[in-house]
Amino acid sequence: MNYNGYILRLVLRILLLVALINGLIYAIYIEKSIYIFVACFLILYVGYNCYAFIKRRFIVMDDFFEAVKYRDFSRWFPEDRGPKDIRKLYTGFNEVNRTIKDINSKNEAQYVYLQKILEMVDIGIIAFNLENGDVLWSNDSFRETLDFPSFKNIRFVEKRAPEIYNVIFDSYHREPDSISIAVQNEKIKVLISDTVFQVEEDAFKLIVLQNIDNTLNKNESEAWKKLLSVMTHEIMNSIAPISSLAETLQSHLQLAIDNPKETSLDLEDVHAGVKTIKNRSEGLLKFAKTYRSLSKVTHLNLEKRRVADLFEVIKLLMQPSLDVKNITINFELKTPKLELDIDNHLIEQVLINLILNAVDACKNEREPLIRVIAEQTPNRTIVIKVYDNGTGIPPEIMENIFIPFFTSKTTGSGIGLSLCKQIMLLHKGKIIVNSKEGEGTVFSLVF
Repeated sequence: MNYNGYILRLVLRILLLVALINGLIYAIYIEKSIYIFVACFLILYVGYNCYAFIKRRFIVMDDFFEAVKYRDFSRWFPEDRGPKDIRKLYTGFNEVNRTIKDINSKNEAQYVYLQKILEMVDIGIIAFNLENGDVLWSNDSFRETLDFPSFKNIRFVEKRAPEIYNVIFDSYHREPDSISIAVQNEKIKVLISDTVFQVEEDAFKLIVLQNIDNTLNKNESEAWKKLLSVMTHEIMNSIAPISSLAETLQSHLQLAIDNPKETSLDLEDVHAGVKTIKNRSEGLLKFAKTYRSLSKVTHLNLEKRRVADLFEVIKLLMQPSLDVKNITINFELKTPKLELDIDNHLIEQVLINLILNAVDACKNEREPLIRVIAEQTPNRTIVIKVYDNGTGIPPEIMENIFIPFFTSKTTGSGIGLSLCKQIMLLHKGKIIVNSKEGEGTVFSLVF
């Protein structure tokens, strides 16, 4: 901006003021009262005019710097009023405001763009001040993973869930680490990593959290498909020798029928062959029946079902056998008129499996008790729980109970709980287990 005109006028005013002061000195020297009075008046006038000239411009600049101090770049200075140099000053200020507003708009657009991207990812992210705990930024995925409402300071987490606070906020995970945390009485596996960064005087911690339970469930489902393919192959390989043996026996019998006098038939060999076929066939039949139940669970026939009706059917099925074993079973509907969109056959199968497991767990108790409870939680999730007061599940096998073919029973197939979990996953639900040795177990079906 060209300030030559402003400087020239200021210099002329200063020179005029100096000249008047010299005139005043001369008037005093020659002792001319009238000259002294005139010189004093002119000095005051020019001095005030010079002061007002400079002050006006400083006020304008002070207004601008005050707006900058409070980040108010919406101020607009009139470019069509006042002296020419002030109008130029206003034009310069407005240009600065426009430039800063453009920069802010671009930065804000980039921030919103980045924020939307981070909100869309299913990985939890949070950044907070290490000294005072104030949250700089967090996305919905982080709060949903931990089942927390929006919070402004991590002390909220420390008061509400100290264990989660210690393992996530108060610990350091420089390398990605897989940990288990308790959320709403459920153990979930998460992958966590963090880093510390500096912004001017403040240090911040950035935490990245990913719920890997869903990924594990997806991988487990894929493993099911591969497993069934392998098992089908193995069944076919086992049937082949049976078919060959049956064909051999059939040819021997046919020869004996066609030429009874010339052919000697060893009945013991025939009996042994038939017995082998029978035993192997029964084994394969049991095997096929077991694994067929797995392959069938690939789609659902959903229909609305009252939970009370579901309980009534299960009670009619299970009550007689439990009465014989002197096991008490109670069905409780804590929230009336509950309804579910489910595949009736499959969910009935899940409940029967869980109740049969509960029977095995508490059959040696003095007063065996099984409770089946349905309720709706405050977040409108429907939960069906199967309690027993049995021996409980040992901690060392807790993580393995849903793995296909794993069993701690001498006569178990190891597919019951795996099948239950697969059915619940198809219903977009989950199955949760909590158990204490010597106290009992509860399986929760969460819809």
